[in-house]
Formats: sequence, structure tokens, C-alpha cells
Amino acid sequence: MAEGRQHIIHKYLRTTKLFPSIWCPGCGIGIFLGAFLRAIDKSGYTKDEIVLVSGIGCTGRIPTYVDFNTLHTTHGRALTFATGIKLAKPELKVIVVMGDGDAVAIGGNHFIHSARRNVEITCIVVNNSIYGMTGGQLAPTTPLGIETTTSPHGNLEPPFDICRLAEAAGSVFVARSAVYHVGHMERLIGKALKKKGFSVLEIISQCPVHYGRRAGMSSAVEMMKWQMETAITEEKARKLSEEELRDKIRIGVLVDKETPTYQERLDNLQESLKEKAGAL
Repeated sequence: MAEGRQHIIHKYLRTTKLFPSIWCPGCGIGIFLGAFLRAIDKSGYTKDEIVLVSGIGCTGRIPTYVDFNTLHTTHGRALTFATGIKLAKPELKVIVVMGDGDAVAIGGNHFIHSARRNVEITCIVVNNSIYGMTGGQLAPTTPLGIETTTSPHGNLEPPFDICRLAEAAGSVFVARSAVYHVGHMERLIGKALKKKGFSVLEIISQCPVHYGRRAGMSSAVEMMKWQMETAITEEKARKLSEEELRDKIRIGVLVDKETPTYQERLDNLQESLKEKAGAL
């Protein structure tokens, strides 16, 4: 580190907050937060240019700790608040951090329509496959057969694939990483921040307290070992059969395309209406 440079922790975290954080020992959100702050530091954005929006849940507590413009909103509604911010202040970099339940359960409607509209928002979903903060209930991302407090005999519902959902809804950038792969995760956060349009980055994370114990993994270390063994890069995945990919999780950039943003279409409409009004 260059002499005199402010440490990233002191630069981006609120010094008024007491640590350790609210997150349980072994939770992956702290690892994600570190990678997120490093990616922000490399992005060139100043703290005043960033608005970080969240909903409710474990991931939703991130804005409490960071020294950006922040908004901690209601459950499932983070993207609606973020859309309003982006349309009112298009010069700001609007980032939304959500858990899987916040994003694709109660917030699922807003998720697909934000992607469809292509609002210029960076959407990061930390997926721990369960409702962690409220006691380990079944989530729309919980794998088949997993026992939870609301599926004591095993989950009967197939889980959402968040990245496929984002792609189908129209996201211009879709990617996935895991907290075990810290460097990979940091690089993908950086790419998502640079993308123009609605970008979605799913982060596979561990909840050792509520999910791991029910899935036969007794510790955070065991869960991260599972991430290491299960994750496979998109480049390698293309060379394998569906059978070989059955128990694997693809990581990397899955979608990267260019489409006019909602703001661009709105600006064009406004200019067109001004021209028509001037011709009268």
C-alpha cells in the first residue's frame, strides 16, 4: 500500500458502527462486503457518486456499515426505490444489494420488470438458499429435498435459477460467482459496475447456521469447500455434457449484450415531444 493512502476499511466503512457486525460467524456476507469495497475502490467512483440501496434480510444490513449514500428500504422493494433514484438523479451510480428471498420471492415481480425495462442499476444478489435472518425458512432458491423450518420433511419445490431468470427477463449483463472465489468475485463486481443497463450478479454464499446444518454441512469451512468443488467456470462448462454438469454451478459472465436503457428511451421521447411542441 502506498504511504499515506487511507486504508480501504477506514475509507468506506462507517466508523460510528460497532464491530463485529450483525452477521453470524462463518457467514459469507462479510467476505462479499470486502470484495465489494475493493471493487468500488478500483472503479473510480467517489462515495458521493454512489447510492447503495437494500431491502430486508441479512444482505439488507450492508448499507448500515458503508459510508455511501444509502437507503435501507422495505422487504422486496429495493429495486423500486432504486429506479426512482436513477430516474431522478441519472448521474448517480445506483447499486442494489439483496438476498435471494428479497430479490426473487417477495421482490420477484420488481426483479423481472426492472430487468425488462433495462433500468441502469447494478443488482447484486447474495444467495444463501434460505431465509437466514428469520429462522431458516424455505426460500425460492432452496434446493429440492432440503429440510427447513417450513419444510421439515424436505423441500418439494424446484428452486429458481436466478441467473436464468434474469436473462429471460432481459438483463443485459448476468454473471455468477461465489464467496470462496474471492478474486473472481471482485473482478465480476467490477465488470457489473461498469455495465450500462440492468446488470445482475449472483453471489453464492454460505449460511452455516440455518442452511449448512440442515444440508449436512456442519461448518462454514465445509460449505466453502463445497463451493470450491461445485463451481465451474463458464468456459470449462461449455466443453462438458449436461450429465457432467448435473451437480455443478456455473460461474463467470453468462450474458453480456447491449440494449438501450430505460433512461435513454425516456430522453429520446422527451426530445421528440419537445420537437413536436416547437413545431406547433
